[in-house]
Amino acid sequence: MTVTPGKKIYFLSDFHLGAPDHDSSLVREKKVVAFLESIRHDAAEIFIVGDIFDFWFEYTKVVPKGYVRLLGKLAELADSGLVIHVFVGNHDMWMNGYFEKELNIPVYHQPKQFEWNGKKFFIGHGDGLGPGDQGFKFIKKIFRNRFCQWLFGQVHPSWGIGLANYLSRKSRAKTGSTDEHFLGEENEWLIVYSKEVLQQQYYDYFIFGHRHYPIDCKLKNQSRYINLGDWIRHFTYAVFDGQDLQLHKWEQ
Repeated sequence: MTVTPGKKIYFLSDFHLGAPDHDSSLVREKKVVAFLESIRHDAAEIFIVGDIFDFWFEYTKVVPKGYVRLLGKLAELADSGLVIHVFVGNHDMWMNGYFEKELNIPVYHQPKQFEWNGKKFFIGHGDGLGPGDQGFKFIKKIFRNRFCQWLFGQVHPSWGIGLANYLSRKSRAKTGSTDEHFLGEENEWLIVYSKEVLQQQYYDYFIFGHRHYPIDCKLKNQSRYINLGDWIRHFTYAVFDGQDLQLHKWEQ
């Protein structure tokens, strides 16, 4: 694929809409919508790389309440012909056709490879990759199990979403301040994972979310690991102009 001169590919992740409360989430949602509107004139494609929502579960006949501004903007952009890609994260992995059917936006449940202008990209949310965090990897297998998802779907949404929001808050409390600073290459699991992948196949860019801390780390042979940060504290995103990729901070 080729990036047309004057056009760009945008990457952003980790909005966690819904957390920690409605009012602060709404402020954040409006910022994301304003950003999407600001880039529509030169965006060739937009990648949202996981955890759009702090919790999202697609019941058979019910979708979680709220987020109408973002969903409406995504529908508008997609209807205008702009290509948008969505990756699930560990907070919104329970997507099951709503985005594809209602918004005409493809949803990816695993990391995926792309190539533009001869540059190879490895893109994914990043949860469960690399060494460590065995507890989460075990829980992730349960969460992604179809039967377990069906069981959860039998719980009334008021109870199910309430429980999920409670567990999400507990998860953030457990994380503490580890997402506020760079841990060093040997302790950044996604950097370790990227280096392992490079031993088997070359990519110019590894692009992940999940970490909530913007990172641009040089790997061997001019490969780079990019973490997109988040839209809770950092409001960061990456842009590929056809030649190079850079991290930026959006300030309004």
